[in-house]
This record gives sequence, structure tokens and C-alpha cells, in this order.
Amino acid sequence: MSTSKTLRTGSPQKRSAILLAARELFVTDGFDRSSVDAIAALAGVSKRTVYDYFGDKQTLLRAVFDGLGQSLLATIRSTLDDTLGDVAAADQLEPALIDFSMRIANDWLDSADYATLQGLARTDSERLPSSKDSPLSDEPEEAIGARFATLADAGLLEVPDARLAADHYIGLTFAATINRLGTANAAADSRVQPLIVAGVRAFLRAYRVG
Repeated sequence: MSTSKTLRTGSPQKRSAILLAARELFVTDGFDRSSVDAIAALAGVSKRTVYDYFGDKQTLLRAVFDGLGQSLLATIRSTLDDTLGDVAAADQLEPALIDFSMRIANDWLDSADYATLQGLARTDSERLPSSKDSPLSDEPEEAIGARFATLADAGLLEVPDARLAADHYIGLTFAATINRLGTANAAADSRVQPLIVAGVRAFLRAYRVG
């Protein structure tokens, strides 16, 4: 017979306050030194409420991590829509892809959410879900690949394997930039944009129709 506790959905405002407090304390004090009492006090709720909503501190850590991942994934999807959603001609591909890449570099890879996500992954990896269960494990590549497939359907790209095309794109742009410079923050390093542009052009040489 199962003895697991049924968690409350409760108030969205209280849930958000608990997650924000836990995130702050996990980053500043570390998981081990962040007590449920301190999290509850910072969130303005009772200790019982924290347990009722999340069960235990490790589940709360996973909720913080997953929430950050979902937020960043939403940024990728909205940026894809904003930059590539209206591309209808071959000459629009390069500027649209550069715009997408630069916005991701500045709004995503340089965001506080991304820094927090990476920090938690480094310091508390053994307490977090395995990489295959993370919202950032495959979904960003799948989202980019799906957009490339749409552009292929429009006759603008040749994409036999959408996921492979996404992997190639990420490797030529973000990964190449981080490997070379240690960062993809174009706002802080003027060398980022030329590398991104070169990566976009290399991708288009391989995948553009004609």
C-alpha cells in the first residue's frame, strides 16, 4: 500500500513565492544550508505550507530547476516565432537566423535564469532529475528542428533530418562561440556576433535550397 503524501495544489501566489524564495536561498546559501524554515520565512508562508505544497526540500529543488527550464524553453519558442515565423523568401533567411541567434545569446544564454539553472546543475546535479528528464534535454533542439522543417516545407531549406539540422545549427553557432570564447554573451563581448554570423552562414551553405 502506498504511503506517499498527496501534495496540495494550493494558492498559485503562495506556490510562486515558495519557489522564488527557494531559488534565492539555494543559489546564495546552497541546498544543504537552506532550511525549510528559512524558505518559509522568506516566502511569507508557514513551514507546513512548504511541506504541503512540495513534500520535501529535494522535491522543491527539482521544482525550481524544472520551472527555470520551462521558462527558458518558452523563451526559445517565442523567439523562434518572433524571428522566423514570417520568413517567406530565401533572402530573409540569413538576417532572420542571425536575429534569432543574437536574441538567444543575449536574452537566454546571458539571462539570470540560465545562470541559475547552470549553477544548480553544477552544485546539485546528484539531487536533480537525470538529463533525459530535464525540460532542456531535447526540447530546445526539437523546437529549432521543427522550425527548420517548416522552412523546408516552404521550399527554403533542404532538411532530410530536422533534429540533425538543429544539432548542426547549435554546433556552428552557440557551441562554437562558447568553445572559442567561453561565452555567448554578445552584450559583453564584441567577438560573439562575428562568430554567430559565420556559423549562420556555414549552416546556410549546407542547408539552403540551391
